Amino acid sequence: MDSKKLTLSNGSPYYEHQDSQTVGPRGPVLMQDFILQENLAHFVRERIPERIVHAKGTGAYGTFTVTHDITRYTKAGLFSKVGNSCRMFARFSTVGGEKGSADTARDPRGFALKFYTEDGNWDLVGNNTPVFFIKDGKKFPDFIHTQKRVPKTNLKSATMMWDFWSLNPESLHQVLILMSDRGTPYGYRHMHGFGSHTYSMINDKNERIWVKFHFVTKQGIKNFTNDEAVKMAGENPDFAQEDLCNAIEEGNFPKWTMYIQVMTEEQARDFRWNPFDITKVWFHDDFPMIEVGEMELNEIPVNYFAHVEQSVFSPSHLINGISFSPDKMLQSRLFSYPDAHRYRVGVNAHQLEVNRCPFAVNNYQRDGFMADSSQYQDKPNYHPNSFDDIKPDYAYKSYEYELDSAHVAAYNRNENDDDHYTQPGLLYSKAMSPEERHSLVNNIVASMKQINGPKKDEIINRQLCHFFRANIELGMKVASQLSVVIDANMMNHTK
Repeated sequence: MDSKKLTLSNGSPYYEHQDSQTVGPRGPVLMQDFILQENLAHFVRERIPERIVHAKGTGAYGTFTVTHDITRYTKAGLFSKVGNSCRMFARFSTVGGEKGSADTARDPRGFALKFYTEDGNWDLVGNNTPVFFIKDGKKFPDFIHTQKRVPKTNLKSATMMWDFWSLNPESLHQVLILMSDRGTPYGYRHMHGFGSHTYSMINDKNERIWVKFHFVTKQGIKNFTNDEAVKMAGENPDFAQEDLCNAIEEGNFPKWTMYIQVMTEEQARDFRWNPFDITKVWFHDDFPMIEVGEMELNEIPVNYFAHVEQSVFSPSHLINGISFSPDKMLQSRLFSYPDAHRYRVGVNAHQLEVNRCPFAVNNYQRDGFMADSSQYQDKPNYHPNSFDDIKPDYAYKSYEYELDSAHVAAYNRNENDDDHYTQPGLLYSKAMSPEERHSLVNNIVASMKQINGPKKDEIINRQLCHFFRANIELGMKVASQLSVVIDANMMNHTK
């Protein structure tokens, strides 16, 4: 059987791949060796800008299957009947580290999902935590800067992290999760996933409810301790990538159960906290988990760069029956994510295999880098026109609603929006076991001991005040291990 011929990118076969063309056996290399030039020119352009956040990650294809009826809440075609299924792609990641960083670093984990539905691709772009550090997108660049590197030294800095957190008490809920052993999950298979934001669902009667998405791991929660995570970072910085690949290749397909929580508009108006505040959770006792379906990952992409690195996700990629909410962080991401894709991958990123909708795409976007005309060929690039039969379908008309000043326009006017302590306190006292509380305190102390510089005491004392406000025991334990003397002034700040 004949072997395949070695060719250039234009399909022309060639032979000399190992040796450059020279003037004589030992002479200089000739410029006419265009094969050398083409290979080197492509090689130095093999990388695209890495993600500003979520740079280090892994991904896999799989299947989502609807197991329970939620048609009373949404008219989304995917959920129109039990048994419906679609192909999907998942990308897991660390958040703050660069592409070469360790998988076991103390960091939230990205949990980005792409569902290839017949109504278009639906992206659910969340984390492995139900809350986030900030609730307003204006703070996001500043926050991420504190998780990256000091401009002068190019080193990570506990000082600037804790300085920012101590000056933004809304971060406390997420900080406690991050500093617990949940901040160092055992790979990606053993963690839950959350849409985190509040979204909305619209049913076939044009009725709206608010919704949160949850993905509960069927492998069980498993975390590294801080010492184990640090050790593994040195032994195998790609642990999570290897763990996921090995499991799938061995046929041990990881699975998650999808649940939703729903809240009516009336409940939202009466909720103790702002229901669109991403630093808060909805208690399960008040808003029970409703089972929806199962996600299974069963296929490792054939090429990491083409599929995982070039995959793009955006909260703006929704489908009919699922919509937005007034969540300020969500609203900011609707712009920033597609904007990042256009910068990093290009204006036609949606035409790449991993991002492409497998069903019909009809629009009037044309040209730009890497444009592929196979879907639109010579069709008009303007609308309306006299030559095609593409028409808007009224069934997909956007849900319209009036802004309600009680819970939309006046986002930060409710005094409970400044309650940054009740839920973190309950997380510590009710949700965590004694062992988990012990690990949390040890991890906080280990991190805060790295704070240095002339503002060290000010930053530590300010953060301790937040711990005291959340839970006196937590504050006392952290202060004791940091050898901080508690004075009356600090205790007064907890009231």
